[in-house]
Amino acid sequence: MTVAAAELVKSKRDYSLVGESSKRAIETGLASAEWYHTEVPRKVMKELMQRSDGPAIRDTIIWIAAILGSAAGAVLFWGTWWCVPFFLVYGVLYASSSDSRWHECGHGTAFKTQWMNDAVYQIASFMQMRNPVTWRWSHARHHTDTIIVGRDAEIAVMRPPDLLRAALAFTGLLDFRFSLPILVRNAFGYLSPDEKDFIPESEQPKAVAAARWHMAIYAATIALALYMWSFLPLMLIGLPRLFGTWHMVLTGLLQHIGLADNVTDHRLNTRTVYMNPISRFIYWNMNYHVEHHMFPMVPYHALPKLHEIIRHDLPAPSPSMWHAYKEVWPVLMKQLRYEDHFLKRDLPPTAKPYRGEFHDLTIAAAAE
Repeated sequence: MTVAAAELVKSKRDYSLVGESSKRAIETGLASAEWYHTEVPRKVMKELMQRSDGPAIRDTIIWIAAILGSAAGAVLFWGTWWCVPFFLVYGVLYASSSDSRWHECGHGTAFKTQWMNDAVYQIASFMQMRNPVTWRWSHARHHTDTIIVGRDAEIAVMRPPDLLRAALAFTGLLDFRFSLPILVRNAFGYLSPDEKDFIPESEQPKAVAAARWHMAIYAATIALALYMWSFLPLMLIGLPRLFGTWHMVLTGLLQHIGLADNVTDHRLNTRTVYMNPISRFIYWNMNYHVEHHMFPMVPYHALPKLHEIIRHDLPAPSPSMWHAYKEVWPVLMKQLRYEDHFLKRDLPPTAKPYRGEFHDLTIAAAAE
């Protein structure tokens, strides 16, 4: 074990972006480190990175049509039990599909035309109760320092794992408990120390302005609900974050949960999972997550092809979401007692060895 690894293992994790873990990550070279990438011929990568409006326009038209259709059915049958299935579909399209649209358009890779990326990004950010400025910079940090404790602001399940919080995430309650108050705070002009750490000073006024626009829309929705004396406007705007988040959490938790932290090899801290076509449409192929983290500028529609090209160098994908959760559950149980434990997945004989110079990878042996 290296000296840096020993320090990271014996020191308790501090997930604050301005705490001791952040200082150690910078001192040991984990912050903004050079990551391992599977070798792909330059010509092939150039083809994979080619942007196109076609696939995203097609999928966005289908997405918007499904949202409007399910909303129309929910409104038409409002006041009867027949509205329930329409709201269930609408909720997933509103609260779960918008997460992947926010994500891909934030990278600027979904569409070739930039204003299309920006438009869908702003709409999806609102649906997600996410400040579009804050989360753009937060996600940039996530890719720079993926699951580096004290640097990554988007670690969904920390160690030791808070299983109750993870379960509540499926209900969307945590979004109202945390995301909405953050928007309110931003709207009043306040940014947290963590937010100031990753948002450039020149962008911070834009974060405040964006939050104010979001809060103005919510205020108008509440006013309309009071005027109509009906919950219907709130069921269409805002409340879907409660009943439609479950698919986003179901798929999103699997991205990194139970895997290594403080490493510089995405094969160690990121998971690819095979999913059914409906989930892949909702998730916009983000189930190919190792591939996405290695090459974030490859558009979502090219990720299956990228997967086939580099799979010889990656751990075997989880064959299903069920298999992935079945694999990770014992790891989470052990992390309750021993937070340094993680799952190290085997590489095929054709792969290059793991890059884990910042971590004692033998810790994973107990996961087998």
